[in-house]
Amino acid sequence: MSPTVERVASFNAPVHTAVAIVGGGACGLTAALTLSQLGVDCVVLERDASPTGSTALSSGFVPAPATQAQRAQGISDSPALFAQDIQAKAHGRASPVLVQAYSQAIGPAMDSLAQHHGVPWQVLDTFLYPGHSVHRMHAVPEKTGAGLMMRLHNAAEAAGVVVLTEAQVSTLYVNDADRVLGIGFVRPDGQLEQLSCDSVLLACNGFGGNAELVKTLLPEMRDALYAGHMGNDGSAMAWGQQLGAQVADLGGYQGHGSWAVPQGALISWALMMEGAVQINALGQRFHDETQGYSEAGVHVLAQPGGTAWNVFDDRLLAFAQSFPDFCEAQAAGAVHSFADVATLAQHIGCSADTLRHTLAGVQEGQDSHTGRHFKHRLEAPLHAIRVTGALFHTQGGLDINAHCQVLREGGSTLPNLLAAGGAARGVSGDAVWGYLSGNGLLSAIAGGYIAAHTAAHTGAQSVADTTTRTPA
Repeated sequence: MSPTVERVASFNAPVHTAVAIVGGGACGLTAALTLSQLGVDCVVLERDASPTGSTALSSGFVPAPATQAQRAQGISDSPALFAQDIQAKAHGRASPVLVQAYSQAIGPAMDSLAQHHGVPWQVLDTFLYPGHSVHRMHAVPEKTGAGLMMRLHNAAEAAGVVVLTEAQVSTLYVNDADRVLGIGFVRPDGQLEQLSCDSVLLACNGFGGNAELVKTLLPEMRDALYAGHMGNDGSAMAWGQQLGAQVADLGGYQGHGSWAVPQGALISWALMMEGAVQINALGQRFHDETQGYSEAGVHVLAQPGGTAWNVFDDRLLAFAQSFPDFCEAQAAGAVHSFADVATLAQHIGCSADTLRHTLAGVQEGQDSHTGRHFKHRLEAPLHAIRVTGALFHTQGGLDINAHCQVLREGGSTLPNLLAAGGAARGVSGDAVWGYLSGNGLLSAIAGGYIAAHTAAHTGAQSVADTTTRTPA
């Protein structure tokens, strides 16, 4: 089903809403919850039978500064420091406008979800993800993306938010002034239904599930396993471009270098940050694992067979078992244990002498080979997980301003079309190495929060303009 823009002079539908939100992931539900708090009605249209999206497939960790949860745990942070960390990871190539907007909005967005909708945040303070200066990664008690989506969905139900599931949006109805008057969506029986609205928020993520776009725009990931949601088919970009919208940062994306095979499970990069290493089929390390899990996906895919082994010891195994996703992967048989280096080498199929030499370099201090700093050596028994590199979601898309309004080629805004989360450009610049841990959910939650405020403000302004207009 091709995303279509249909030009109409007027549009009448049986149901009207102030804001139509396309996509029921973290971005769409955050926007809907924010609109409910602002007293603005909305309808969320979700293509699946239940809202999950890419969020449910992620770790569910959200970076945010100066939150109530941070203060409760005695952590000092600021939007300015967060913005500095984002740009440092992106080598200064992230959109300055969005970096500032998102770093300032994410704290209030997280506090609002906690205060008004009962989402219980805790800050993970036992490790630092790559590029973050302080502990600012927030999680719900489940410590999973599925748990985060469950909490947001329950909050939406409690707030009376209308979420239409199995409703795949196919058409935007737009007048000659480029104002979206309504949308068309297809139900499971193939019936086209319509909804009129005052504004539309595209919260339907990026194009990672569109193999042709990935092949064209992200050639280094053309053969990579896609671990995101298949509904991320580039619809937002297709609609926008039909309206003359600008796109940006199309080379940016989140990869991951720790996707367990054949189990198909995400292994938390916290394991790497605490001292685990990646070993290729030759028994060698091949990068500094603490630089970031996104670019690690490319490094792993470049190894023989496109795979590697995450190697760690009992101390790190106990740490990893504090993450439910890891425990599930372990139960599925992802973790293999070995009494010594020789038996691990036999399992990998590499020279025992080579592997012994490699692991001997994992000592407290700086590794001369990659420059990585280690806090501990690895002690037998050893454990290993076979992993590959994967594409999770794209970070480029429709260009937007600080209010999440979609920009035309010339820089002007489309009248009432908003985009946020993966549907829009993110704050990772235009390359895989620009992705700071958590940037995806940062864009989703901060973007959804900002877009809701924009929709509420512009909607109120439209009403004011109508009621104060005098006859000619």
